[in-house]
Amino acid sequence: MLDEPRPAGRTVGAVARRHPRRGLATCAALASTFLLAACGGGGAEGSDDVLTVGAIPDQDPQVLQRQFDSLSGYLSEELGVDVEYQPVTDYTAAVTAFRNGDIDLVFFGGLTGVQARLQVPGAKAIAQRDIDAEFHSVFIANEDSGIRPIDRVEGLDALGGHTFTFGSDVSTSGRLMPQFFLDKAGVTLEDFEGEPGFSGSHDRTIKLVEAGTYDAGVLNEAVWDERRKAGEVDSARVREVFRTPPYNDYHWVIHPSVEEDLGAGFTQKAQDALLGLDKARPEQAKILDLFEAGAFIETDPDDYRRVEEAGREAGLISD
Repeated sequence: MLDEPRPAGRTVGAVARRHPRRGLATCAALASTFLLAACGGGGAEGSDDVLTVGAIPDQDPQVLQRQFDSLSGYLSEELGVDVEYQPVTDYTAAVTAFRNGDIDLVFFGGLTGVQARLQVPGAKAIAQRDIDAEFHSVFIANEDSGIRPIDRVEGLDALGGHTFTFGSDVSTSGRLMPQFFLDKAGVTLEDFEGEPGFSGSHDRTIKLVEAGTYDAGVLNEAVWDERRKAGEVDSARVREVFRTPPYNDYHWVIHPSVEEDLGAGFTQKAQDALLGLDKARPEQAKILDLFEAGAFIETDPDDYRRVEEAGREAGLISD
């Protein structure tokens, strides 16, 4: 069986870039830019401007690297700046890096996006995937657990008395909204056998339940559906038992400093570039496929009010 992972550290994985307030790290950013240019890297030719992009580390790092390598080249061409993907160590690190201005554009989950916008006045939610307007969490169970398919929220009480793992402790689809629906079914964290786990990522949740380390767990539907489609889930060992009602989840949030650092109107340009990804164009379709999306669409802060309310009830958001 797989060992339960220890919680990830809280060290920010971002490197400060470009801005005078970021001190000596600006030199490192410029050196990196020149090195990319010398090697024929993917930035905009002749540009000294750098847009740093990032994401919550909700999947295998190699999956995220493929997503953002592909997207960075497209954004660089559309926006006329060098684009650098900056990995971080955990969800909280992504919010911290954004708050500090070390990452300009982040693909946040619903909860982390709300946290980031509350901590950075002027930050804007500029796009979400089409699937994020009605997103779901998926509860899964090991075949030996005895947990059978559940057809309504109230049926989640069947998970009581079993071992259980969430994803990250601040994941919208891997913790916050699942716990919200568990509460609706009258299930508290104390009702599980032992302390609930926090796997750290959706991929890890699948593997822990598949191995029998936990009887059941919960993750986001996009990762679950994609891993099953790719044949990376042992259906003889683990299966879906419940898919939650819908809620808004992942979205792109941009830092207000880009207007000063990269030019007035840059926020709109970035939004237009994301919304302009076209499934009918093969290279752009590959990018959308990597993000499990048919398109990026407009979004609004009010779309995440339910997530914010759930976050406040869970003590994960405070003023």
